[in-house]
Order: sequence, then C-alpha cells, then structure tokens
Amino acid sequence: MTTLRTWASQHPRLVAWCALAIGMVIILLWSAKDVGLLPTQLAALVVATIILAGLCVWIIGWEDQDESAVEK
Repeated sequence: MTTLRTWASQHPRLVAWCALAIGMVIILLWSAKDVGLLPTQLAALVVATIILAGLCVWIIGWEDQDESAVEK
C-alpha cells in the first residue's frame, strides 16, 4: 500500500488520468447500454474516451505549468 501511495504521489497526472478515464468509461457504458452499438463501435468509443480523459488531464496541467513559471 505504501508503494502505491509513493507511486501515486510521484505521478499525479497518471493517477488523475486513470481516475478520470475510469469514471468517463463507466458513464459511457451506462449511457450506451440500450443504444445497440456493435462491440467494435463500443470498443472504439471506450478508446476515444480514454484518450479524451488523457487530453483533459494534459490541458489542466497547463495551468500548473503556468503557475510554476510565474513563481520562478
């Protein structure tokens, strides 16, 4: 457990990406349950959702970079 906490504190963006991606995929699967998508279509949406979550975390990270540049 300590190793996991250490890793999470060293890689906060990856943890945020995983957490956001899991939440977004759960919402996607719940929303698409009665739509009748093919498995390949659903898989493509899941992959796109995971990539979107990563982009969201990356864009939010821009603000952190701006703040650190101002402090220097």
